[in-house]
Amino acid sequence: MNPYAAYKKQSVTTMTPIEIVIKLYSETERELNRSIVFIEDKNYESANKALNKSVDLIAALRSVLDVNLPIGKNLDSIYTFLERQIIAANVKKDVQVIKTLLPMIGELKDAFTQISTMSKDEIAAQSMRQPK
Repeated sequence: MNPYAAYKKQSVTTMTPIEIVIKLYSETERELNRSIVFIEDKNYESANKALNKSVDLIAALRSVLDVNLPIGKNLDSIYTFLERQIIAANVKKDVQVIKTLLPMIGELKDAFTQISTMSKDEIAAQSMRQPK
């Protein structure tokens, strides 16, 4: 294994679950941005690969959800929406659809980034303030 691959593998295995979620959002943003460039360059094969990878990344996010919790159900609905939109954008090679998804993914990433900086007590206090 080359040194970079070893470093990359080691860095992922030492990440916390929330750091992995944030990384998945970042990678999804990256692939969607790449797909826009590929579509604009009429490189449809590469666009297809980037969009398919984006769907796989959203599926990875979905696979760790606890749908017994309200937030899990909400995120599952969001992920279903994102997957369907990415697939539709891939079929039509529609840059505008992709551009509308990027801010949504960015907001989710930002929310998880903010949560990652909070203590367990702060998270518990915040969840107690949320209206039911």
